Amino acid sequence: MTDTATSLREVADALAAGSGPVAIDAERASGYRYHARAYLLQLRRAGSGSALVDPIPLTDLTPLRSALAGTEWVLHAATQDLGCLAELDLRPHGLFDTELAGRLLGYPRVGLATLVEELLGRRLRKEHSAVDWSTRPLPEPWLEYAALDVEPLLELRQVMIERLDQAGKTEWARQEFEHLLTFEPTVRTDPWRRTSGAHRVRGRRHLAAVRSLWQARDRIAQERDLAPGRLIPDSAIVAAAQAMPTSTRQLLNTPGFHGRGARRYARAWQAAVDEARTLPENELPGRAPRAEGPPQARAWADKDPVAAARLSQARAKLAELCEQLSVPAENLLSPDHLRRVLWTPPATRDPAELADEVARQLTSYAARPWQIELTAPILVDAILAAD
Repeated sequence: MTDTATSLREVADALAAGSGPVAIDAERASGYRYHARAYLLQLRRAGSGSALVDPIPLTDLTPLRSALAGTEWVLHAATQDLGCLAELDLRPHGLFDTELAGRLLGYPRVGLATLVEELLGRRLRKEHSAVDWSTRPLPEPWLEYAALDVEPLLELRQVMIERLDQAGKTEWARQEFEHLLTFEPTVRTDPWRRTSGAHRVRGRRHLAAVRSLWQARDRIAQERDLAPGRLIPDSAIVAAAQAMPTSTRQLLNTPGFHGRGARRYARAWQAAVDEARTLPENELPGRAPRAEGPPQARAWADKDPVAAARLSQARAKLAELCEQLSVPAENLLSPDHLRRVLWTPPATRDPAELADEVARQLTSYAARPWQIELTAPILVDAILAAD
């Protein structure tokens, strides 16, 4: 495994001497570490073989960056790895996502092992997929698993290119992969509100305790580089927020509030509860702000029956089209884009003008041209039929 500048240069030289796209995978320590950084990089290219790179001790990845410049990357489920690769200043010039290609081809299951077995007739080992990749030194069986995980990507890409061409979906895939180059991880507002079970907490002050406990856990987890759930689970936060204990003894006797992280940081957890207890009324959290955009579809019939009729007709026609094309509905058109157009459609009812406006609206939401070409006529018909 590469962990020195000298061996990194050797890997970079080998990659540069190879030809064609580069298969890339990254292993993180999800569930173990706070930061979603890459703890291992796997690379493979025709003519250069496979290489494993430990990026943690390396302060300068310039040789690898240079070797990858201008190449097409082959990844599986690219959005899972692009963020941690960007942290290393590794960004693709072009890419091929085997998971996304599988979706466009209509495969019901698009995990890497499933696609490799389905299309290449081989079986991938998955016994080390959830291990702690921040472990050092990495055990030899883990390294063997990691190397094998990236090995079939180039061959899988070639088979999928042929199948996309046969299905007339090559241009769809090209547009989707180009769109992926702009991917940025979602930054959530008030992430504490996503605490599992928080919906059971009643009262603004109790909700403030959820927030304080979540923030305390997040701060400690970040300082120690631990996955927050390894300190205390969400269920413990909810239990403490409901009970509002007044001492660490009461806190540790709260059902579900146990374990080493609960005991070790008991004072911090109790301080978080006490902070919530003494907050002024004007600093207590209220209900979660309504998400920008249209309401949930289930509320349309009460709020706007005409819009509900538009949505119902469009969904039915889109479902038929998805079946004809063997494409999942969410890949044909984002449900959010569908709701936005049909909740507040363009004012014009001239068919030609309406078609142009719907296409323009979808474009503004970053829908791809192939999606617009297939779905805009359905949305236009639904708007005209419901009014």
